[in-house]
Amino acid sequence: MSTLIFGHRGIPAKFPENSMQGFRYAIEHNVEGLEFDVHLTRDRLPVIMHDETIDRTTDGKGRICDYDYDQLKTFKLSNGESIPTLYEFLELVRNVDVILNLEFKTDKIHDEGIEKIVLKQVSQAYLRHPVIYSSFNLASLKICQELDDSQNYCFLTGHTVHDPLQFMKQEHLNGLHLHHAQAEQGLIERIWTVNSEKQMIKLFSQDVDGIFTDDFEKAMATRDQLLVG
Repeated sequence: MSTLIFGHRGIPAKFPENSMQGFRYAIEHNVEGLEFDVHLTRDRLPVIMHDETIDRTTDGKGRICDYDYDQLKTFKLSNGESIPTLYEFLELVRNVDVILNLEFKTDKIHDEGIEKIVLKQVSQAYLRHPVIYSSFNLASLKICQELDDSQNYCFLTGHTVHDPLQFMKQEHLNGLHLHHAQAEQGLIERIWTVNSEKQMIKLFSQDVDGIFTDDFEKAMATRDQLLVG
């Protein structure tokens, strides 16, 4: 089984991260997986952005949770687009052959009820594959498990996980999303964020389950060369 390649926030190497333009390009160029981040607005609408604030990636300032969506959509990404809603994104990937990794960005600001709202919205979408849900916040994944224990939940961490298989069993997780591969037999691990060709080659040779990259085209070309070689 070859390593699955996820476009990390779309394809930031070419288009603004977490933009509909980037997601659309990725789908048109046969991306295998798409990773994206979700927050709630003040009026409880799920939107796609990595940071808790809009300062870095838009022409506005402030926290997402302090704006209603009608206010938030007046701010623009560098390509002129508004911040995408989860609904818009789910419509874009409707019945597309792509595996989604939805990250709950709840480790700094935990919007109350985000898990229930997001799980419900995703359950009503027309998707070809089950969604992978991930978070740095284990408490968020616990809430998800209580709401629906049939989904694929993965813990995100930048640290080495001691006895990862036991940890997954204990926390009822489907996998780990790690900054560095631990390459333990039987461990489902996806590695972030892999942008150097050297690291890609190493991880492909280790047959990790997935990588997240800012340039999925480069990663796919690198993997193809390895397979030919």
